[in-house]
Amino acid sequence: MTGTIRILDGGMSRELMRLGARLVQPEWSALALIETPDIVRQVHAEFIAAGADVITTNSYALVPFHIGDDRFRDDGAELIARSGRLAREAADAETRGKVLVGGGLPPIFGSYEPDNFDPARVQDYLSVLVENLAPHVDIWQAETLSLIAEAEAVRVATESTGKPLWVSFTLADATTAERTGEPALRSGESVTAAAEWAAGAGVATLLFNCSKPEVMEPAIRTAAAVFARLGVDIAIGVYANAFEEETDGEKANEGLSGMREELSGDGYLAYARTWVAAGATLVGGCCGIGADQISRLASELKA
Repeated sequence: MTGTIRILDGGMSRELMRLGARLVQPEWSALALIETPDIVRQVHAEFIAAGADVITTNSYALVPFHIGDDRFRDDGAELIARSGRLAREAADAETRGKVLVGGGLPPIFGSYEPDNFDPARVQDYLSVLVENLAPHVDIWQAETLSLIAEAEAVRVATESTGKPLWVSFTLADATTAERTGEPALRSGESVTAAAEWAAGAGVATLLFNCSKPEVMEPAIRTAAAVFARLGVDIAIGVYANAFEEETDGEKANEGLSGMREELSGDGYLAYARTWVAAGATLVGGCCGIGADQISRLASELKA
């Protein structure tokens, strides 16, 4: 799919800390919603000022995996609604044009943990997220999903809202792809299978996120080929992370990971150009990609 490039926002955690929010485990970015919500709103505003056309609610850690079952039961609904309100306020304050708010729907049972997925319990948690984000968001943005079953659960949870569904999978590293012979999700399922599912599920946009930049272009080309073969018009998006170390088999947000220095400046932009050439029309950043890189993407790719 070709056309105008839209810019997504970047990773929240480091921007929150840069502005003075406290992030510690297990709450991680949820702690900013509890202690310093004004900083959450400010991060959204800075991404918008940098050129983001879409911002994502700071709801990634609002699951029992991070805040615990008791807090999720007692305070989850309010914290989820708060994350939606803060993003909506920042988006509505922008005067250059409409900024979309994506309702962030995280992997319920932990990042990079496909084996922990529990189909019997997933809707109990997704329903709380969907109900409390729905009044504030324009689209649903399920992100960092490791297996197709997670995405299907999100489709079921959001179907009755009538809002467009964007689904973003996290990819296995290059060595895994080399073993399987094609790009794969962290579950081992192929990108081909994920794209075929997206085509049948009525997904508006298929994205890939929270993986290293090197694995993104093959996934884009694979998904684009599937959509062309099936005759469906589904946008493709990418937002990679900047982690130094391999993340396959590791939990996301266990701590503050080192960042790849070569992705600062124009390094990340160079990868983004290859993604656009391969067929991506939405580009942003995940962990470690801040407002400065989003500004570069907006300046160069939208021009």
